[in-house]
Amino acid sequence: MRFDTDYIEGCHPAILQRLTETNYCKQQGYGLDEYCASARERIQKACHAPNSDVHFVTGGTQANVTVISHALRPYQGVLCAVTGHINGHETGATEARGHKVLPLPEKDAKITADQVDAYLCHYRSMEHPEHEVEPKMVYLSQPTEQGTLYSLAELEAFRSVCDRYGLYLFIDGARLGYALATPSNDVTLTDLARLTDVFYIGGTKVGAMFGEAIVIQNEEIKPQFRYSIKQNEGMLAKGRYLGLQFDTLFTDDLYTTIAANAITLADFLRDSLQEMGISFFSSSPTNQIFPIFTRSQVEALEQLHVFERWSELPDGRIAIRFCTSWATEKADLDQLLADIQQIVETVQ
Repeated sequence: MRFDTDYIEGCHPAILQRLTETNYCKQQGYGLDEYCASARERIQKACHAPNSDVHFVTGGTQANVTVISHALRPYQGVLCAVTGHINGHETGATEARGHKVLPLPEKDAKITADQVDAYLCHYRSMEHPEHEVEPKMVYLSQPTEQGTLYSLAELEAFRSVCDRYGLYLFIDGARLGYALATPSNDVTLTDLARLTDVFYIGGTKVGAMFGEAIVIQNEEIKPQFRYSIKQNEGMLAKGRYLGLQFDTLFTDDLYTTIAANAITLADFLRDSLQEMGISFFSSSPTNQIFPIFTRSQVEALEQLHVFERWSELPDGRIAIRFCTSWATEKADLDQLLADIQQIVETVQ
């Protein structure tokens, strides 16, 4: 069975049903259809942000490069954790558009507002700062690459330091639904709309066939954003498919309801592994679990299940990643846990 990521299934049945029901309805292209309009209104309402601009693109990397390349001047860069998606998992897409990623050391895949403050203090103290890339944006993920969460207090601190230095705050929400559904999370969509200049709501990993919804608050970033979507090859001719999916996900709170399934089952998996005495690489409370096994145990488990090798530790053990999703079934986890139990008991 596969547990390597949270987009191995297609999409939620409610989306398939609406796609079928509307298949022969004629709609204007390029995101100007009635489904996109309805989805924008639903997202604005969910965020309590009626003045936000909402745009739809097909994937997370596309959302990241479009936002960053649109908001920044050619000599400006973006601060992020060294483990941040734009730094390590997007094939240099941000740099390919002419903007340097400025990575910072992380702990549990998180950076702090104090780090940003120290970086800007140093930059502003330079005699000739124009010889360096100017930091203009802070990029965070909620949840992070290791499933950890930024608290409301932490995001408020980032907002404060960004205001102090005139930086944009951009949050990658590729897995945002799972963050919102986590009981320990204290950050809402309303908070994100209030504290960020721009963020996006991930659909690809949270029940959609594909798609992300970019939500822009800052008036400096809003103008001509559709130009940047088009230039970055992100303007889908049949944009109706994006709008229809988010219109469905934001009807009757479906987005967070289905994400809760992943969190419930991730908690079950985490608790069960802890009962076996297994330690973890990350303190993730969301849908990504990072248990640590010996190399021999990992190799044995790879014969039965698909997952991701995450990090090799100094002692030779390996941290791996299991992902639950909106579509994960408990029976699958029961089988996984039974196999792990047998391997732990028989393989050193």
